[in-house]
Amino acid sequence: MAFRTLTVEEFADALAARTPAPGGGAVAAVTLAHAAALGSMVLEFTLGKPAFAAHEGSNAAVLARLRELRHAALALADRDAEAYGALNALWKLPKDAPARQGPAWDTAVAEAIDAPQAILEAAAEVASTCSGLAARTNANLASDLAIAVDLARVAARAAAHNVAVNLPSVRDAAAREARRARMDAALAAAGAVAGAAHA
Repeated sequence: MAFRTLTVEEFADALAARTPAPGGGAVAAVTLAHAAALGSMVLEFTLGKPAFAAHEGSNAAVLARLRELRHAALALADRDAEAYGALNALWKLPKDAPARQGPAWDTAVAEAIDAPQAILEAAAEVASTCSGLAARTNANLASDLAIAVDLARVAARAAAHNVAVNLPSVRDAAAREARRARMDAALAAAGAVAGAAHA
């Protein structure tokens, strides 16, 4: 299922169903896409305005980047669901099954962390980017810009929960702590609450 092709109602119905995907990871990614979209809307209403002519070039560049991040976020929704499905299939096997002991397990765990980590880092970029737009965009859309920042921070925290829940499955202690540090750094960059991922 490609989540980007669903209507809002179809996505909500799929989310409510007794199926593992879409789940929290897809919600984080879609929330991130909405944050980037709102930031883009603010810029669309700003570009071409004489009052912001000095920022025209940089605002246009930011708009292009937010478009990229919006499309990337929707692709990450599918990637996260696929990563969860692969790991979930291994979880269903007996603990002593060869697939649970070998490289297939490590690969599945890594992707189940890397996918939400990518959402988290993209959310940090959107939050930081939109936070810096207040003084150079249309003040009539200040509330939309604030919502974009809030949504990006929520997406960051949501993605971090999915990173954190899989960290105990990383067998190498040093690798596990390195991944935790990377998660915390991205949360800090997003202006999100680091403790939320450890609850």
